[in-house]
Amino acid sequence: MNWKFWNRKKNNPKKKKKSATREWVDAIVFAVIAATLIRTFFIEAYVIPTPSMERSLLVGDFLFVSKVNYGARTPMTPIAFPFAHHTMPLIGTKAYWDGLELPYYRLPGLSDVKKNDVVVFNYPQDTINNRPVDKRENYIKRCQGTPGDTLSVVSGQVYVNGKAMLNPPGEEMEYSYNTTGVDINPEILDELHVTIYEGHKFPAMTKESASTLKGYSNVKNFTEVISPKGKPGDDGPVFPHVFPIHVMLTPNIPDYKWSVDNFGPIIIPKKGWTVKLDSMTFPLYERAIEVYENNKVQVVNGNILINGKKTDTYTFKMNYYWMMGDNRHDSEDSRYWGFVPIDHIVGKALFIWMSWDDNASFFSKIRWSRLFRGIH
Repeated sequence: MNWKFWNRKKNNPKKKKKSATREWVDAIVFAVIAATLIRTFFIEAYVIPTPSMERSLLVGDFLFVSKVNYGARTPMTPIAFPFAHHTMPLIGTKAYWDGLELPYYRLPGLSDVKKNDVVVFNYPQDTINNRPVDKRENYIKRCQGTPGDTLSVVSGQVYVNGKAMLNPPGEEMEYSYNTTGVDINPEILDELHVTIYEGHKFPAMTKESASTLKGYSNVKNFTEVISPKGKPGDDGPVFPHVFPIHVMLTPNIPDYKWSVDNFGPIIIPKKGWTVKLDSMTFPLYERAIEVYENNKVQVVNGNILINGKKTDTYTFKMNYYWMMGDNRHDSEDSRYWGFVPIDHIVGKALFIWMSWDDNASFFSKIRWSRLFRGIH
C-alpha cells in the first residue's frame, strides 16, 4: 500500500464549503431547537394579561416560569409550530397537530407544588375548544390547597385543614364606603392603588390601603364586601354550579349554599384516596373521574357505573390542587371550576424580568421598581 498517498488523502480531504444561505439556515434551525428545549424543560417567559393576581402581580408583568422546580412535563402534543401555544399568529389556525398525543409524563423536579406557590397551569375547564391538555390556555394563580387537604373559605379567609392560611402580601378585596359630602382626592386613590374593576360596583384595594383610607375624616360606613353563605352575590354561582355536569346522579345539583367568600369545606383529591360517591359528593368529583382520569361514567336507574361496573366509591389516580387569585373578587379560579390536576401543572413563577404599564405616560411606562423582582 502507498502509505504516503493514503496519508495525503486522509489529511487533505476535499470538503465542499457551505454556502452563506446554508450556514444561516443551520444557525436558525439550531437556535429554534435550542430555544424549544429550553422553553420545554427549563424556563419560559409569560406575561400577566388580567388583574386576577393584583396587587401581587400586575397586568403587564413579564415573568420567568421554571419548569425545573416541579419537574418538566414532556410534550403531550409533540407536533407543533415552534413558539406558538395553540393558535398561529395572524392567520388564527391551530398551531399543533392533535393526530398524535402522548401520555402524560413529568421528569423529576426539585419539589412538589406547595401552598402559597404562584403556579402556571393549563385551564382545566376547557369545555368549548376541547384542546389537548398542554395546548389549553395558560392561567396563573396561587396554590391554596394541595392533595388531601380539606379547604374552606369563611368570610373571605381561606382555611386549610382547620387553620387559617397566610394571606398573600398583595391580596385585594372589595370595600364599600360613603363620604361626608367631601370627595376623596383622586390622587390619594391613585397612591393607594384603589381600583374599580370592569363589571364591579365596589372599589378593590389591599388591606393596608383599606386601613389608610378608612382613617380619613371624610370617609364613613367603611365595610368589607363579603358574599354571604348561600348567596352568590354579584359574582354569580360557584363550583359545581357554573359549568354543566356531563353525568347527573340527581335531577338537580344540591344546594351547597356556597359563595366566593363562604365556600366549602371540600376535600382536594389525592392519588390513592377513595371517595364515597353519593348525591352530595358525586357532582364535586364527577368531572375529575370522567374527564381528567379518562373513565366512562354512567348513571343507570340511580346506580353509578364506572367503566361498566356498578360502584359507590372511586380511588383517584392523580393528585389535584386548589388555585385562587390574589384579587379575590376579580379572579376566575377553583371556586368556579374546581380542581387542577397534576398533569395540567406547567411550572412555578420565579421572578419579574420586565413590567410595562400601558396606562402610564410615555416616560413612566416601565415600572422600574418591579424589574427582576422575586415572586412571593
